[in-house]
Amino acid sequence: MTRVLIVEDEDAFREPLAYSLTRDGFTVDSVADGHAALTAIDRSTYDLVLLDLMLPGIDGIEVARRLRANPATAHLPIIMVTAKGEVVDRVVGLEMGADDYLAKPYSYRELLARIRALLRRTRQPAAADDESRIVVADLVVDEDRHEVTCAGRRVDMPLREFELLAFLMRNPGIVLTRAQILDRVWGPDYEGETKTLDVHITRLRAKLEADPKNPRRIVTVRGLGYKLAED
Repeated sequence: MTRVLIVEDEDAFREPLAYSLTRDGFTVDSVADGHAALTAIDRSTYDLVLLDLMLPGIDGIEVARRLRANPATAHLPIIMVTAKGEVVDRVVGLEMGADDYLAKPYSYRELLARIRALLRRTRQPAAADDESRIVVADLVVDEDRHEVTCAGRRVDMPLREFELLAFLMRNPGIVLTRAQILDRVWGPDYEGETKTLDVHITRLRAKLEADPKNPRRIVTVRGLGYKLAED
């Protein structure tokens, strides 16, 4: 059974959400602050975390940062949830490693759809051996092992970054529109801002480019989208 951790300090949101997810077949734990979240994740195994941005003690951004820095939780799917709706908050949450972002007030139906979509991507069956390894120049993605190497150096990535890079690498030299990328990586039901894609591209460049401000691997094609250089 899928196990979800809700990290939310407001009882008015946390308790009804826990009830609804339990009713829909999830096993749910819930905590009210960042310290309790880190303790729960250290002691138990979760399939996904719903993480509020504004928390007492350690805030959601710091919780996400610590989870991504820990190899044991680096790939744990995170949906950031917050009452704040400013673009800057969404960007910071994504930069710290959230896979998705949802601003309050939101519909439970939308949240449930995003949870299920993210879990589907996490649990996709492994590809056949001859298809699981993608090589473009000195970039290597192994989809079976969820591993990335760049010039022989291991690079850790959360799920969404990994999927984005794999999609680009399966289409080297091809200009992929923003709509194509969002549809393939975020899913056809995604209704969020395209800024999310830009943030993930920035994070990939920070990990893969010698000079992220002057990228040579992941190239912007103005007015269209992005492409991965073939050499």
